[in-house]
Amino acid sequence: MATNNYQEKLMNKDQVEGLFEKVKGKVKEATGVILDDKDMEIKGNVQKNIGKVQSDFGDFKEDIKKDIDNI
Repeated sequence: MATNNYQEKLMNKDQVEGLFEKVKGKVKEATGVILDDKDMEIKGNVQKNIGKVQSDFGDFKEDIKKDIDNI
C-alpha cells in the first residue's frame, strides 16, 4: 500500500516538462517586463501557456491511468 501512495505522488514526464516550461516562461515574461522588451514578454507568456497545456495533459494522462487501474 505504501508503494501505491508513493507512485501516486510521482509526476509523469509531461507534468514535469510542463512545469519546467511554465517556470521558464514566467521567468522570460518577467525579464521582458523588467527590460521593457515586449517581444520577450510575449514569448515568455506563450512558453508559460504551452507548459500549462503540457502539464494539464500530463494530469489528464494520470487521471485516465487511475481510472483504468480502478476498473
